[in-house]
Amino acid sequence: MTASDSSHVAGFVALVGRPNVGKSTLLNAILGRKVSIATRKPQTTRHRILGIHHRDDAQIVYVDTPGLHQGGRTAMNRYLNDAAGSALADVDLVVMLSEANRWLEADDAVLSRLEGVNAPVISVLNKVDRLRDKNRLLPRIAEMAERRSFAAVVPVSASRADNLDGLEAEIVKHLPASPPLFPPEQVTDRGERFMVAELLREQLTLMLGDELPYASTVEIEALESEGRLRRIAAVIWVERPGQRRIVIGEGGERIKRIGAAARKEIERCLGVRVYLKTWVKVREGWSDDARMLQALGYTEAQ
Repeated sequence: MTASDSSHVAGFVALVGRPNVGKSTLLNAILGRKVSIATRKPQTTRHRILGIHHRDDAQIVYVDTPGLHQGGRTAMNRYLNDAAGSALADVDLVVMLSEANRWLEADDAVLSRLEGVNAPVISVLNKVDRLRDKNRLLPRIAEMAERRSFAAVVPVSASRADNLDGLEAEIVKHLPASPPLFPPEQVTDRGERFMVAELLREQLTLMLGDELPYASTVEIEALESEGRLRRIAAVIWVERPGQRRIVIGEGGERIKRIGAAARKEIERCLGVRVYLKTWVKVREGWSDDARMLQALGYTEAQ
């Protein structure tokens, strides 16, 4: 089967769910590469990111979104919810993730956001590997079917890449006949500069998530290419002097570890050699400053 066949389908699929439910992990597992950073900390994903899966019979354009969450009145919180909500506007299908072993109030909030969505919705029960009693799976599927008229209910384990083929078999049923929307070599809409910033922020979150949960972000001031070498100058922004001291650590030990881990991950993901220089700077209230957020790339036009 080729892209010119009338049986070829293509379309946009929004991945939605509460924070930390596994959307980015699922996307990376489907694509077989990292296009969206993932940690165990909620709200790791801060941008809407396209991940494009090329198949012989279909081109599935996944739209990874920040987790829909309640509360939070800062400009950053509003941006995250707007980015997630706007992804629902013009997609062909919505995939709502929840956990197979529990249903939370935050899941109800996500479900209510889908009431006005015209596109069909598939329920994905993620993290089935955490179900101690596998006999609980069929009742959980039945419970989901009672919550809404889903197009399908599909159990998966994104972290173990289990039943991803089964999920995509359901997805392609709901995509329109179409030639590919993107060239075969394109896997995401995000460029190298964006990925470098995200990979550095991922290591920052992994190492300091408990001490510095949402008060930091990364700006790439310079990225120079010399063949397979990338020279990168990055600024880690925090909101208070005390947070700057936390990131730097005693004698600069912590920022060195963060930088070293980020360099290795950038080299692994991009297939290049990296020279990375980092600075830590303070900008009070940056997460509630709309202009600062826009300057740092928190815009839907990005």
